[in-house]
Amino acid sequence: MKKDVMKEHVVQMLQERGVSLDDIAELSWQLQAPYNNELTKQECRESVERVLEKREILYPVLTGLVIDKLAEEGKLPEPLLSVICRDEGLYGVDELLGLGITNIYGSVGLTSFGYLDKMKNGILGKMNQTQKNGGRVTTFLDDIVAALAAAASARLAHRGKAKKEQVM
Repeated sequence: MKKDVMKEHVVQMLQERGVSLDDIAELSWQLQAPYNNELTKQECRESVERVLEKREILYPVLTGLVIDKLAEEGKLPEPLLSVICRDEGLYGVDELLGLGITNIYGSVGLTSFGYLDKMKNGILGKMNQTQKNGGRVTTFLDDIVAALAAAASARLAHRGKAKKEQVM
């Protein structure tokens, strides 16, 4: 599958799961705005778009989305099905997927991912609450969204640093 077709497919899957690129951009903006008072949400949205152009990001996103969907449909074997549906704290594979996404952008992305994963800002909190109330399975989705926002934020941080160095 061509990369641009896969990106469109992943974006559509995110939307079907209730997540827009603007939701992810909002989280990215929250992470970077304290360090860049000129940053716009549109720049964050563009950064999310650029992050989603990398195959090494599209593959884990696609994998996590499919696992959540299969769990929601009851199509995974036990005990894995129950572990994912309950979002067991010691499972950790969902976080590993997120860390793999953010690792592409270095330690800034990793720390931002950890922050979002713990704080559950914005749409992350809504997803978490929905799953706890017996709604959609978002075991992987919340970590994917946090990772994409953290990666987009780290990308912006790296670009901002590079711009400052060019001025000097």
